Amino acid sequence: MTRVFSACLGILFPLSVLAAERPNIVMIMADDLGYECIGANGSEMYSTPHLDKLAAGGMRFLHAHAQPICTPSRVQIMTGKYNNRNYVKFGILDPAQVTFGNALRDAGYQTCIAGKWQLEGGFQGPVDFGFEKVCLWQLTRRPSRYPNPGLEIDGVEKDFKNGEFGPDLVTDYINSFLENRDEGKPFFVYYPMILPHWPFVPTPDSEDWDPTMWRDKVSEPGGFRSQKYWADDVAYTDKMVGKVVSKLEELGLQDNTLVIFTGDNGTATEITSEFMGRTYRGGKGSPKDSGTHVPFIANWPGTIEAGSESKELVDFSDLFPTFVELAEVAPEKVDSYDLDGVSLVPALIGEGERKKPYIYCWYHRDGDREKASEHLRDQKYKYYSDGRFYDTSVDFEEKNNLAKSARGEAAERLQAFRKEMKKYRAVTKAADPVQEKKRASMSRQSQEREKKQTQKKEKNAA
Repeated sequence: MTRVFSACLGILFPLSVLAAERPNIVMIMADDLGYECIGANGSEMYSTPHLDKLAAGGMRFLHAHAQPICTPSRVQIMTGKYNNRNYVKFGILDPAQVTFGNALRDAGYQTCIAGKWQLEGGFQGPVDFGFEKVCLWQLTRRPSRYPNPGLEIDGVEKDFKNGEFGPDLVTDYINSFLENRDEGKPFFVYYPMILPHWPFVPTPDSEDWDPTMWRDKVSEPGGFRSQKYWADDVAYTDKMVGKVVSKLEELGLQDNTLVIFTGDNGTATEITSEFMGRTYRGGKGSPKDSGTHVPFIANWPGTIEAGSESKELVDFSDLFPTFVELAEVAPEKVDSYDLDGVSLVPALIGEGERKKPYIYCWYHRDGDREKASEHLRDQKYKYYSDGRFYDTSVDFEEKNNLAKSARGEAAERLQAFRKEMKKYRAVTKAADPVQEKKRASMSRQSQEREKKQTQKKEKNAA
């Protein structure tokens, strides 16, 4: 493939990239879908033909890691920063942050978000974070997400009580956006999927689908964590991805659209799968591989080599710098975003060098600065800030701490990790008082909002 130099970005691009307008971007992130659940990754338990086709036509990453649970992943992927310096608490995205939505909107992209929010901010929140078109669940309330759902669509709370299924509605919203877009501008779609997070319930493709289920419910019922419908929910996740990709094909957009699919963390702990010759229990909430290792597929016909695999390390801080590079955002503007990630463009196009020797993770679900877990890892080794060191290629469950027995390559990597961890610990310590102050303030604000919402519900019920 002929490649030319871009003076703006200082890298080589395929001629096909520069010959066309800046690429459209569709970022899809499933909710609680680990690496082991995708056929292209080796699963024989679940049906994922659309994702398998997406991988066959693009690139599959073998070493992509999310944060262990949803809010940390959502904050990291949207801001391009590690959680040690911008995570506040579960269910919140700090309003002071700049997201990839802001950056791409400012770069002239049409922006759309549809799916799950769970980051507070009310109707104005997604707009302030750069999204012009909005169709979300759990933005201002928590009704059903699946049968007969409630959604917040472009500033209006809407309830659906005629047997609709939430994932279909948000996917159809995206496809409507694609059909009605301004053809003179590139677009960015961020699809944080509703599926396949619990409650695990029948889908419209299940034999016992009930279109009247939860029709009279104001709030989503708890429970429903049996594995009974998990395979159905995975299959429907795959179906929704297929609907979006089919629409891109129908509209003739696929060749100039980068589609990325991943998951926000490992599979729920209630789910057990047979994978690669072992029983694989979902590890959501754990910093072990079962909690962070996620599928990651990139598809861009004519630009990304079909059927390719990458051993590059990927974490969620890498998406923001990838997108602004493709959007040709000026380097000085990119610098102002103060990103932690490393662009994936060299890996995607097969040109240039990408320097990502390790992944860093700071994690505590509720943002407790004193209790957070921190680790560094590469494709093989993993080092925690408390000194634990594992070879995860042979010790998936992290039972054999090598900190005192490492030799040769392992000893060299351990020494390098210890040196690098000191740098990250310094950043963490500097951020601790700032983030702890925000955490306390936003906790009070959340409590006040919850109190007002409860009073409003009681008044309406009276």
